[in-house]
Amino acid sequence: MRPVQTPLRDRASNHDAPPDNRLAFTDQMSFLLLRATGQGPVVQCVWVYERAIDFDALRRFHRNLGLGLLGRRIERSPLPFARHRWVSCRVSSDIDIAEHARPRSELSAWAGERGQVPVNPEFGPSWHLGVAPFTDGSTAVSLVASHSVVDGLGLCLAIADAVRGNTRDLGYPPPRSRKRLRAVVQDAYQTAQGAPEVARTLVTAAQLGRRRGSDIARSRASRPIATQPGDANYGVVAPAITIYVDLVAWDARAKALGGRSNSLFAGFAAKFAERSGCRGAGDGAVAISFPVSERTEDDTRANALSFVSISADPAQVTTDLRDIRGAISQALQTLRETPEELLQLLPLVPLTPKRVVRRLSDVAYGYTDVGCSNMGDIDPAVGRPDGTDAGHVFIRAVRQRVTRRSLERPRGILFVSGRIGGRIFITVVAYQLGKDSKRDLRELAADTLAEFDLTGAID
Repeated sequence: MRPVQTPLRDRASNHDAPPDNRLAFTDQMSFLLLRATGQGPVVQCVWVYERAIDFDALRRFHRNLGLGLLGRRIERSPLPFARHRWVSCRVSSDIDIAEHARPRSELSAWAGERGQVPVNPEFGPSWHLGVAPFTDGSTAVSLVASHSVVDGLGLCLAIADAVRGNTRDLGYPPPRSRKRLRAVVQDAYQTAQGAPEVARTLVTAAQLGRRRGSDIARSRASRPIATQPGDANYGVVAPAITIYVDLVAWDARAKALGGRSNSLFAGFAAKFAERSGCRGAGDGAVAISFPVSERTEDDTRANALSFVSISADPAQVTTDLRDIRGAISQALQTLRETPEELLQLLPLVPLTPKRVVRRLSDVAYGYTDVGCSNMGDIDPAVGRPDGTDAGHVFIRAVRQRVTRRSLERPRGILFVSGRIGGRIFITVVAYQLGKDSKRDLRELAADTLAEFDLTGAID
């Protein structure tokens, strides 16, 4: 769910006041959570062409990606309690072109492999582009970017700009441009300037702690587990699928059930979760969280998001979407009128120990049984990395460096949807035990679509 997009324009230069390159508190939280848990969330976009691609155009696209929101990385402050900063980093790794063609049946496996090729928002590369030819003459392209550098909508804007040749000078300094003494003095001074805000936030934190202590306590049981490369079963890949449904059929079904595209997407996710056994105990309702984009014109935040949560009854969604539509509308209205209380604590993020970051992450970001990210109508340019329309496009959220040990606690299912090229895609990534194969997910998807009187292609 997101506001109406407005084009990003180049920031007007101001020689007297260089841009503040400190990370927003939400981005600092994202980076600290990555360092605390070792599990890196990434955003992946995959294009499939039913032919060979124009490599000259793709190389221009690759170069242009480094001249926008992706052309940066994070440089840590020398002070442990200060905010980190953005620095320019326009060079990514070269395009990774597979040497040998693979059977088309391995497309999904290749996309999964690309989703696990490491990215590092601090040391780089924070994103990478890969290409694979297939024996039937088709070609796939994968772009993976660290979520600490860009969120889903931000990635779409960066892709559209790169396709159109629009470049942006974000005004960030090169890496290590500050001498250590200057960096210490500057960061200490700016931290001291923020001391009154921190003091006010501490008072708010004490009040929230008394009111919401039970939420924080529950988060201890569900917090991410820190991982190291030496952990057993390091690098487990969760099964994932992509569903494509004709837009006309999708919208007609949503209307017939008294809903809209977003409520049908949420209803599909609720029914899918029920079938997979991923739902709350007791009344059988499914808890769904939605990221809501706050990205505005010239917004350079990596994560410009808030979250809302609803409870959906999967028994009703296949015949009537009005309740779930009303619940989403009410949640959005509440968010506009009363922002999430825990976001008031963000000024404390630079001072927060790793163990507390892990404990608070689930509460602050609204993780529930099911996560649904609806990207809505996507700019057609996003589907043209070589300058022409790809046959298939999908975007999904992936976690890197997941261990089998971390999956021993249910982590729910992540759904991402978007409308492009006359179809809606729905990507499904299942972070739960008991659903170990894509075959399981494909069967669940086909059965769930049938309950809504819909059909679609499932990869």
